[in-house]
Amino acid sequence: MKLLTSVAAIAALLGTGALAQELNVPNFSYRTGPFASTGIPLMNGQRDYLLMLNERDGGIGGLEVNYSECETGYATEKGVECYESNKADALVTQPWSTGITLQVLPQTNVDEIPIFAPGYGFSPMRDGRVFQWAFNIPAGYWDGASMLIQALLDENDGSLEGKKIAFLHLDHPYGKEPLPFFEDAAERQGFELLPIPVGLTEMQNQSAQWLQIRRERPDYVIMWAWGAMNGSAIKEAVRTKYPMDQFLSVWWGSHTDDLQPVGEDGTGFRSISWSKPVNDAPAMQAIREHVIDAGESLADEEQASEVYYQRGVVMSAILAEAIRVAQDHAGSPEITPTDMRYGFENLKMDEARLEELGISGMVPPFETSCADHTGQGGGWMLEWNGSEFVQASDLLKPEMDKIAPLVEANAQEYADANAPWPVNEECNVGG
Repeated sequence: MKLLTSVAAIAALLGTGALAQELNVPNFSYRTGPFASTGIPLMNGQRDYLLMLNERDGGIGGLEVNYSECETGYATEKGVECYESNKADALVTQPWSTGITLQVLPQTNVDEIPIFAPGYGFSPMRDGRVFQWAFNIPAGYWDGASMLIQALLDENDGSLEGKKIAFLHLDHPYGKEPLPFFEDAAERQGFELLPIPVGLTEMQNQSAQWLQIRRERPDYVIMWAWGAMNGSAIKEAVRTKYPMDQFLSVWWGSHTDDLQPVGEDGTGFRSISWSKPVNDAPAMQAIREHVIDAGESLADEEQASEVYYQRGVVMSAILAEAIRVAQDHAGSPEITPTDMRYGFENLKMDEARLEELGISGMVPPFETSCADHTGQGGGWMLEWNGSEFVQASDLLKPEMDKIAPLVEANAQEYADANAPWPVNEECNVGG
């Protein structure tokens, strides 16, 4: 059984105020509403890793991490309220929504507080020259779209000419985010792209969308879903007998709870992912010892073994490493948001460092810079085998020669539309 909790319980355990001698890292969350099923395990993983550092190491650099949550229910208006109420004492903000990210993005140049949007948000944020305070480490949505197309090319002898690919997506900024890359890829590769939007009110009733899929008979369906939309789409695919080995998703589709209800009928469903579970990783063993077995976790052992929880662990491991880098650079454990920005821009998560952190195999090696606020780690294809997600490919890497021009053009377009917009001319393509 999965454990559910409230933000109030988090606050009681970890505190909500910015106290002296603490590292304040508020996180927006959605433990309620139609996105709770996906939000809860991610937040649990993030929280437990940071709590483990507090229990095992006394925090980071001798300062405890004050991790608090502000419930948004994935609502953009509530997310902006959370940002405004936390920014005075925050080292970093974690919006946990592409829509919220887009809303607070212009304010980052004024407030000078880094946005940490791990694996989500506005893809052009990769361009650190334009988006000096925003980071979508370790992969952006255009990276995910690129790796999905590469996987399809690999299984079609290098050609998608004449294929029809349906793009089933949430009709929301998140769901629309990969469209520029998919449209470009369709033109280059000669396949037909069939966008099929799903409104927020249609997430749990997709009969019209799947009727269109049955009628159009696409060779593949690529899903960009979230929350209740994931499980509903998977059930519809099974009900309509769509071939599951032709059904793929971005990383938010690799949620065990969405596949368990269909069990073996979901076998073959795939999701690209920049993280994967490694149950015997030293970091996971430490979390079990200091948090789960100690009765401090909001998750159970079953949830802790799944993709989403361990992705949350990786997210907090990246955040903690950025704090360490910032502390080393500042020469003090007490850092500012500006120091935090330096930490995010100077991550070197090579294999040796991943092993030192106890997360080797859970995330590909990657490196950030002043100019590259995402990194180029890549990801693996995960496949549902009827009972769990397993690795189903070697490491795939994003096509930076295709992504970089889109990033540059769209970042410049954003800057022009929001002029005057400061650009860091000191950054260059080498960092």
